[in-house]
Amino acid sequence: MPTRPLRLDVPSLRDLLGAANAPRLIDVRTPGEFDSAHIPGSYNVPLDLLREHRAELRGHLDEQVVLICRSGQRAAQAEQALAAAGLPNLRVLDGGIAAWQAEGAPVRGGRPRWDLERQVRLVAGSIVLVSVLVSLVFPPAKWAAAFIGGGLTVAALSNTCLMGMLLAKLPYNRGRRVNVEDIVAALKDDR
Repeated sequence: MPTRPLRLDVPSLRDLLGAANAPRLIDVRTPGEFDSAHIPGSYNVPLDLLREHRAELRGHLDEQVVLICRSGQRAAQAEQALAAAGLPNLRVLDGGIAAWQAEGAPVRGGRPRWDLERQVRLVAGSIVLVSVLVSLVFPPAKWAAAFIGGGLTVAALSNTCLMGMLLAKLPYNRGRRVNVEDIVAALKDDR
């Protein structure tokens, strides 16, 4: 059974950021989410990119690292990927950027966007509602609702979300393009 990543609450992270040897902040949300609000000084390394290039990134993350996402779930997945690559000293911000903002901690951001989880709830709920209403006149439409329900069950059991991954690819959610070369260059320049 995998061990639970070391959690760090908002006040503790604020204290660490004020110290001389502050940890690196790695935000694993999509570029669109990151652009809407992020902790000053954090680096955007989307989870898919991090998983794909974890060995390359590992060489530039040799000190304390705090992983951030919206609520802590994607950051925990990133922690598992980096830990498997041999990176020690990993922590996850408990409650993610949502907890950070709730505490009134400083953020940088631009145009507000809906979180992916909220978009998934809207799309899934809309499909279920429409398919149930359509099934009143065309009974086989109920299977669309069953399909979405099955997908949400799989998402919960596997801690992944196909609909979220698909929505993340929409131009609205992509934001600026992020590549590993730019991230590595920023990590090198900063230290």
